[in-house]
Amino acid sequence: MATDIAQATAGGTHAASEHLKLEDRIWLLRAMLLMRGVEDRAMTLYRQGKVPGSFYDGFGQEAVSAGAAFAMASEDRLCVLHRDLAAHLIRGVSPARIFAQYMGRAAGITGGREGNVHFGDRRVGCVGMVSMLPDMMLVAAGMAMAFKMRGEKRCAITWFGDGSTSRGDFHEAMNWAGVQKLPVIFVLENNQYAYSTPVDKQFAVDPVERAAVYGFIGVTVDGNDAEAMFEATRVARERALAGEGPTLIEALTMRMHGHAAHDDMKYVPKEQVDEWRTRDPIERQEARLREAGVDVDEVRQQVKAEIDEAVQEALAGPMPDPSSATEGVFCEGEAEPLGDGQAPWSGFQR
Repeated sequence: MATDIAQATAGGTHAASEHLKLEDRIWLLRAMLLMRGVEDRAMTLYRQGKVPGSFYDGFGQEAVSAGAAFAMASEDRLCVLHRDLAAHLIRGVSPARIFAQYMGRAAGITGGREGNVHFGDRRVGCVGMVSMLPDMMLVAAGMAMAFKMRGEKRCAITWFGDGSTSRGDFHEAMNWAGVQKLPVIFVLENNQYAYSTPVDKQFAVDPVERAAVYGFIGVTVDGNDAEAMFEATRVARERALAGEGPTLIEALTMRMHGHAAHDDMKYVPKEQVDEWRTRDPIERQEARLREAGVDVDEVRQQVKAEIDEAVQEALAGPMPDPSSATEGVFCEGEAEPLGDGQAPWSGFQR
């Protein structure tokens, strides 16, 4: 487990994908920069009292959601969790709407309802998360079951942390998906801590080994390599659509901030943080693109400008009308038509 991390992250089960064009690789960097920049600015807004509640981010884990989400098609469905903001951005949710969501504004994805990180835009194929994180595995499995029953060539994916593997719903979802050979991808973000509990105190075996017990494939991937995450997910999706069942992808990464804004992370050894800092997923992708002749600084400037504009737009927006608080609690009228989840980049072509 922990002793194998350095070896696994050095190469991982999947190398960088040959299926990505240069523009795709740039978009992966852009998605990770957006995720980090949005969350960094949101943390500042939180400290200024503009973001209610606590705040949770995925600093250092950007490649896990960016790479995996980029491999999914527009007709697929994503159960996105609180450390996977890049998945929302890749599906086309704008930074301005995300900032509005964080601050409880009317223009937020849930219109000022739900918690600041509890959101999903169904129009682009993203399912809103619940706090009992491995429950989203059951939601994803349920959608995959529906796809299978309807004979649709579609796939569901969800992310969850290593701590989730200690809960019963993790095992229920794994068992159901294995028995039914569902077109679902489970992405285990092994970020080394379930709140303050290290992995070696959580389980006696590497959790990826549990996939075989439930009758399907488990692979370990360098979770700090966006292109490796893309390739592992692409292969898993092809297997799912071919009727070969689910895949458990263990993404080895590190939670570089505390569990939430209130957590000082003093329980993590400094040398462990220092070691993982050298494996930063954004710096890795930047190095690749510089070698390919890309002006990475220009990409960074573009992302910063987009975030600055999004913050101002969100701050200028109104708070929700209190009289509307009971609206949307129950289904009323006709549901909005679903979009195709088309992402805003020119596109990974299958």
